[in-house]
Amino acid sequence: MSHSRPHTPHGSQRGRLTSRCWRLLGALLWLGCGARFVFGAGEVLRNIEYAQVGTHSLKLDLYKPAQPKSSLLVFVHGGGWREGSKESMPLGALVQDGFAVASVNYRLSPEAQFPAQAHDIKAAIRFLRAQQKQLGVAAEHIVIVGASAGGHLAALVGVSNGNKALEGAVGTHTNQSSDVQGIVSLFGASDLTTILAQSTPQGRIFRAQALQLLLGGQPEEKTELAKLASPVTHVDAHSPPLLLIHGDADPQMPPAQSREFAAAYESAQRPVQLVLIPGAVHGGKPFYDAERIALMKAFLQKLAAD
Repeated sequence: MSHSRPHTPHGSQRGRLTSRCWRLLGALLWLGCGARFVFGAGEVLRNIEYAQVGTHSLKLDLYKPAQPKSSLLVFVHGGGWREGSKESMPLGALVQDGFAVASVNYRLSPEAQFPAQAHDIKAAIRFLRAQQKQLGVAAEHIVIVGASAGGHLAALVGVSNGNKALEGAVGTHTNQSSDVQGIVSLFGASDLTTILAQSTPQGRIFRAQALQLLLGGQPEEKTELAKLASPVTHVDAHSPPLLLIHGDADPQMPPAQSREFAAAYESAQRPVQLVLIPGAVHGGKPFYDAERIALMKAFLQKLAAD
């Protein structure tokens, strides 16, 4: 059976609308399989390969506002370290405000155990710095943002500037710095050695399975690896400014994780802001509403001004 466009009289309003619809469909098909998608305030460059590990291609999406600010945000998705994708990028409001965002895929725990995830994200940061002119972004000042497991990885990458065990050698730009200048962790883990004891019964079951995949064992069995994977153990006098946002009723990621992280920052006399959202659970709209976006924007503006 053949398919054709509905017939409309030439020059009619209906014909013009139909033509626009077909052009929109073409643009959407292009978006699904191509590299560039133009929108009102800028463009999205999709599926940019930043490194290869064996036959595995590591990719990111770059959201570029028409007039980008000086800070580049690197977003790390969640999914219990074992699932999720760069396609889930919830910071569109910040892109509209002028912040470029690179949303990064990394190797998930079923295919590679920790510290592969940190190695990949640091490789993405090095790539962005090396290719910033070609990509049309300013990548000297980078703020890393993550949610849930991505919040943990963002925090870990952020506080481990210069740590050789977490740096890795992924990618071809190992001469570039993977340092970041700020961290935003949304309902993320901070201490894998205490997380199970702090969890609800429901959260403990889920978290134990996820940690098994990530570490290749439970934290009490993989003590040194669990410490290496815990942002709190890396906090020092040089740790970049930190914004923590957590729901105080989170059944999956204990709010105590963010409290513990904030306490470590305070002990090191480093800038930290902890925001607990009353009644909020694990993720969802409360973390990306106008109030929280304003919090993040204020944090980013202060970093740029300092």
